[in-house]
Amino acid sequence: MGAPGTGLSRREFLKATGVAGLSASAGCTAPSAEQPAANTQTTTAAASSSLPTTAPPQVVDVEDQGGSVTLKTKPARHEVHPLDSMGGPVELPKVWAFQADDRPPSVPAPILRTTEGEDMEVVLDNTQGKRPHTVHFHGVQKAWKDDGVPTTTGITVKPGEKHTYTIPANVPGTHIYHCHFQTHRHIDMGMYGIFRVDPKGYEPADKEYFMTLKEWDSRLNRMMAGEDMSYSPRNRNPDVFTINGKSAPRTLHPEDGSPIIVSQGDTVRLHLVNGGYMSHPMHIHNHRFQRVEKDGGTVPKAARHDMDVTNIAPAERHTIEFTANSDPGIYLMHCHKVNHVMNGNFYPGGMLSGVVYEEAMDTDIFATLMDYAGYKG
Repeated sequence: MGAPGTGLSRREFLKATGVAGLSASAGCTAPSAEQPAANTQTTTAAASSSLPTTAPPQVVDVEDQGGSVTLKTKPARHEVHPLDSMGGPVELPKVWAFQADDRPPSVPAPILRTTEGEDMEVVLDNTQGKRPHTVHFHGVQKAWKDDGVPTTTGITVKPGEKHTYTIPANVPGTHIYHCHFQTHRHIDMGMYGIFRVDPKGYEPADKEYFMTLKEWDSRLNRMMAGEDMSYSPRNRNPDVFTINGKSAPRTLHPEDGSPIIVSQGDTVRLHLVNGGYMSHPMHIHNHRFQRVEKDGGTVPKAARHDMDVTNIAPAERHTIEFTANSDPGIYLMHCHKVNHVMNGNFYPGGMLSGVVYEEAMDTDIFATLMDYAGYKG
């Protein structure tokens, strides 16, 4: 439960929520929006009804499955926030998702994880695809032919084809991967994800989570779904803001969203990745953290300092650590470009999640937040 990583089991979550208290407040009403996120609610039913719905991104331990993973390409619908609470519903009627092996398609793409020295064989399976794709991995050093850029390698994976990339695990850290065919459009349609290389002898924190930030101009997704819509990347104007593909309050849903679930005294490690085209200054309330990695490089201890905002540029990766030493409660984590913390004209929403202490899960306010997020226990 919680963001992808090492959160609680469902049993532990239900025990912490006090189940009865959570159910008792079901039916409470979310605040009314000044104006719903009208730009994102209207969809073309015929274009999207037959598409599968994306799932939250899962961590794929590629090392555990013999060092190989197959990524399939899949058009899908993406429910950013499916309810009418807090400015919803918000939906992208069409995205292009990656699907790892037999797992469901997801946006962001599956989190591919391995260990330093354990290289990956990544098969891009475009046999059921309708347009060309490639995969480009940041951070690690690889052979020229495996760079994933069609204009410089001459390799494009056309519809009906497969291609195998060898991706060395030679640069420990948190990286990003994405389609590099018509990059300006394919990333904005959802083809981006996290690639994690754990260093040898890696020592995990008590709680560890992966979170990908992204802003969207929904006109592109609506146009690709067949709506009468005009879009140009030259006049891109984002109106949807997500963490791991969801906007608040869905970000707080313990299964579909990405709450940072902690217990008093935990060491917490967050891998933050920017999959969008704008910078996002991420702020955590009531906690001081240190940035320990950036773009696959370890920040020397002498250069670390306490902070509460880290500004993440496009494609950057920041790993931050903190101790859950605050008064147990519920504390926001959000982009401090506060217009990114909106669904349409409704505030709060958008690029917002929270640090949730287990000790606060049996409170009425937590039950209310779960109702806004659509979680009934």
